[in-house]
Amino acid sequence: MKISVLTIFPDFFPAVLGEGMIRAAREKGRLEVAIVGLRDFTDDSHRTTDDYPFGGGAGMIMKVEPIDRALAGLGVGEKQARPEGSRVVLLSPQGRAFTQEIAIEYAGLEHLVLVCGRYKGVDERVSAHLADEELSVGDFVLSGGEPAALCVIDAVARLLPGVVSTFDSVESDSFHSGLLDAPYYTRPATYRGWSVPEVLLSGHHGRIARARREESLRRSAERRPDLLAHAQLSPEDRRYLAGIEAATSVDAGGGTAMPPERKADPRATRPKGRPRAEAAARRRPTAPKGPSARSKPRPKPAAQLRSSRARKTSARRGE
Repeated sequence: MKISVLTIFPDFFPAVLGEGMIRAAREKGRLEVAIVGLRDFTDDSHRTTDDYPFGGGAGMIMKVEPIDRALAGLGVGEKQARPEGSRVVLLSPQGRAFTQEIAIEYAGLEHLVLVCGRYKGVDERVSAHLADEELSVGDFVLSGGEPAALCVIDAVARLLPGVVSTFDSVESDSFHSGLLDAPYYTRPATYRGWSVPEVLLSGHHGRIARARREESLRRSAERRPDLLAHAQLSPEDRRYLAGIEAATSVDAGGGTAMPPERKADPRATRPKGRPRAEAAARRRPTAPKGPSARSKPRPKPAAQLRSSRARKTSARRGE
């Protein structure tokens, strides 16, 4: 894949292009990055790339001619005759928001051209007649499109085949699966009293996978609920999210949401409402029932007791 960057500051890029995943992609032959200086396509002694806006107003506007000539030099000048697998993108705050889905889309191209704006803006004829689309990296102001171009290059480079040694790591990243990623920990297991969740130390891969999935769902629900509308959710995921929604309670003063409590395993706990002493008493052996069982004599009524005492007294007197 080839990425060409049109800019008036070509020295902005070399140091970053020689580091991290971008360097790895270039060294492995998966990515070629060409930095194109727009001043090389001017026709005046001052190498002018901007001018005052028609109609007045503050700021300077980047000229259309150097951008048009640079695109023609790359073989992507005419939009209708542009080679298949190539795309020209103008980095602009008016564009669609950059997402992981777009990064995956760009990673499938053969040639991506990024046009970096500067100053007050770019002549609108670039967007109308030369660029295939406009792209924004967020709702904030940058001095130019160069930092945004680096974001796009880095996001695309790590998706190219063979760049990341373990692609499972890429697929589990935030946004790649449509959700925020789960939290991760490394050694030591306890530091300053801050402990790693026990499930991660259990060695039970199934429970660990489910715990991470639930944390991913919980984080997304709390921090980016908009992601859930487009995420691929299993019936188990939906039940977990329904439990979060049912258990979440926020006080009237804007208190924090309470996470749902885990259901206890009935096999690992005593029956609810039965005290330990009562449960132990129920397990004690009982005396057998039947003729052989010894039973205490029933007490006699008071009248029988008085009659028996009178007979004993008469017998002693010889009556």
